[in-house]
Amino acid sequence: MIARLIVSWSTVLCFLLFLSSWLDDLSSPVLLTVLFCWFFGVILWSAFGVVHEAEELAHILGEPHGTLILTLSIVIIEVALVAAVMLGAKEAPTLGRDTMFAVLMIVLNGVVGLGLFIGGLKHREQSYNLQGAASYLAVLIPLSSIALILPNFTTSTIGGTLTPLQAGAFSIFTIGLYGVFLITQTGRHRAFYVHNSEESAIASSDSFHRPSVSRKVLIQHIVLLLANILPIVLLSKGLAKILDYGIGTLDLPAALGGVVIAAIVFAPEGISALRAVAKNDLQRAINLCLGGATSTVGLTVPVVLAIGILTNQTVILGLKPTEMTILGITLVLSTLTFSNRRTTLLEGAVHMVLFLVYLVLVFNP
Repeated sequence: MIARLIVSWSTVLCFLLFLSSWLDDLSSPVLLTVLFCWFFGVILWSAFGVVHEAEELAHILGEPHGTLILTLSIVIIEVALVAAVMLGAKEAPTLGRDTMFAVLMIVLNGVVGLGLFIGGLKHREQSYNLQGAASYLAVLIPLSSIALILPNFTTSTIGGTLTPLQAGAFSIFTIGLYGVFLITQTGRHRAFYVHNSEESAIASSDSFHRPSVSRKVLIQHIVLLLANILPIVLLSKGLAKILDYGIGTLDLPAALGGVVIAAIVFAPEGISALRAVAKNDLQRAINLCLGGATSTVGLTVPVVLAIGILTNQTVILGLKPTEMTILGITLVLSTLTFSNRRTTLLEGAVHMVLFLVYLVLVFNP
């Protein structure tokens, strides 16, 4: 942990002192590669530090608060990366859309699919709290549809964009719905997000009857969590500039920037979800995956639209027809997958195939 903080904060110091000037001229392939690997590695390592501290807080606070802290921490990192690109010198009108869509595909199809497949191979069938999964999807479906599909069919503007009135209203609606969801998740319906089956009775008991922890220890983990998040936020602008230059120079698909950001941000959380599935704790994996997807849309949309309004940038949220099709299939498939109380490897295989289709279309639309 100490080594991670030393490396991350040393990189931040170097970036603030002299590396930022290096980013003014990225024409050298060697320099571009070195800086990308350096920033990518430090940000990813710091992200694992965020996961570690969030898991410690999860053990202290219990579910669903612990998973919620991890999810919000990861989404804050994602929003920081997206905002860094949007506030840069070059406009990125589709970055918010591409990142949100990439997160949904990676989480709902990639991580969920691989997790259910591994769980099915290892445990044959796995159970979870059906009410919790249903509540995630009940919020995720309208939020993602309003943000990524509806802009294609509004008549006041064209090209998948929104008017300032629509953007402001939709942002308020999104924040309001997500806020209500958080209240139910951490309040009166907290039990929806803890699996109380016979197989996990011991784990559930541990979640609700936790040993007392001193305030000093709690504050220590919160400080360490913030100490791991801040370097990612501070380095995000540099990585964003490198990505933007590399994608433009190599003539790569613009959507690849969103995929890279989503992969960086959600890699540690995805690994945590897969570990939970391997331990037959499907409920925690669902909280991480569906919770991460819901938080991504619920928090990214207002930030992206606000930046667009304040900086007078064009923000394109509407997906392309092929992407809308994949998103629609994913939402329907997720509803079917989490409509039964037990899952098998078959559901995992279907989600994985859909994720592979998405990857093919990124490079060959």
